Amino acid sequence: MRVLFVTNPEKSIFQYLAPHAWALRTAGHEVVVASQPRFADVITQAGLTAVPVGRDRDPWRLVEWKPDLHDALRVGVLRPYDAAMEPELATWEYLRSGYEDAVTWWHRLNNVPVIAGLVDFARQWKPDLVIWEPLAFAGSIAAKACGAAHARLLFSLDIFGVTRENYLRLTHQQPPEDRADPLADWLERNANAYGAEFSEDLATGGFTIDQFPPSLQMYGAGLSYVNTQYIPYGGPAVVPGWLREPPRRPRVAFTMGLSATERFDGYSIDVRDVLLELSTLDIEVVATVAEEQRPRLGELPDNVRTVPYVPMHALIPTCSAVIHHAGAATLATTCRYGVPQLAVHLHFDQPELARRLARHGAGLSLANDEATGRSIREATERLLGEPTFSDRAADLREEFLALPSPNDLVARLEELTADHRAAAPALAG
Repeated sequence: MRVLFVTNPEKSIFQYLAPHAWALRTAGHEVVVASQPRFADVITQAGLTAVPVGRDRDPWRLVEWKPDLHDALRVGVLRPYDAAMEPELATWEYLRSGYEDAVTWWHRLNNVPVIAGLVDFARQWKPDLVIWEPLAFAGSIAAKACGAAHARLLFSLDIFGVTRENYLRLTHQQPPEDRADPLADWLERNANAYGAEFSEDLATGGFTIDQFPPSLQMYGAGLSYVNTQYIPYGGPAVVPGWLREPPRRPRVAFTMGLSATERFDGYSIDVRDVLLELSTLDIEVVATVAEEQRPRLGELPDNVRTVPYVPMHALIPTCSAVIHHAGAATLATTCRYGVPQLAVHLHFDQPELARRLARHGAGLSLANDEATGRSIREATERLLGEPTFSDRAADLREEFLALPSPNDLVARLEELTADHRAAAPALAG
């Protein structure tokens, strides 16, 4: 069958999709990945075929016109999706106005530049299955326009599905004349433009591919989920020589992710203070620090190694503990290798992921505004000294590995594609 992946031009999101594209390709299916033209090199660098569609548009540049939105992105999840993690926010008015903002300042900016070009390609290529990440609604619109089955592929917690479930439930409690639905209205207009009708799968997929185990995930009631393993992929990488040698002391990895330096103004914690405090322990610290940030750290002790990048799936198995920003990819990679972890969380769904990790017992959670060199050192001492964290991390690893691999999932995707395909709508005129 033919499979079309659709992603916004965000490297960190695309990297969740790549292993699944490889699995389908090596099973003999035709696979292409569509995104804005400027993203083609990232796709082809992963060994996949890119389809440039639409025109280039960087929503982050546009967000700079709205400083309050830029600041909100740094410290949390935009409305209405924050209500998935803070149930007290889940009122109809809050979610309705939140959807208005999300459609205007997020979903339209991401999707409008590519919808027409993607639909044209889908109608010409005729995919059997379209797989789109939760912010790439252009994928569901294109699938409707050509009659393909389609699925969301989650890159973290399903805050989008849970929010949608809450909104639909609350909408049904409103008077019939007061049931505005900004997301549905926007999706319906776009679907109608290509001869298709609105249905809820435009918002949440015909089914959803989930890469997290039940102990960490949140689910939208009424949605169909297909579970699979998370497979780490961080782009092109070289394993350095020092990493091929066993550590002489317990090794602790430290990373605060890419968004802090690529999208914002730098790290939100005092990295130098953290590394100096960690260096007082009898450990080896390996810290990933952006090149432009390294001069700010000054001279560091001999047991602290800083590198601009190292493949996490090569580093983490050599570690006794990992300190990170609670980004879903880093957290899931650490879980996959059964290593205790400290999640220093700040924005998007990181706080909720960190809470779920701590509740499981495989690690500790520390809010960003509580993260000092001392508090991180003390938490690291606990991870290294209390065996229960290693035991629970091993249990979480087993839960991850018990899920079907992307290769094992292919047969199920073939079945679901046959079940969800529909006739393409007639072309107007």
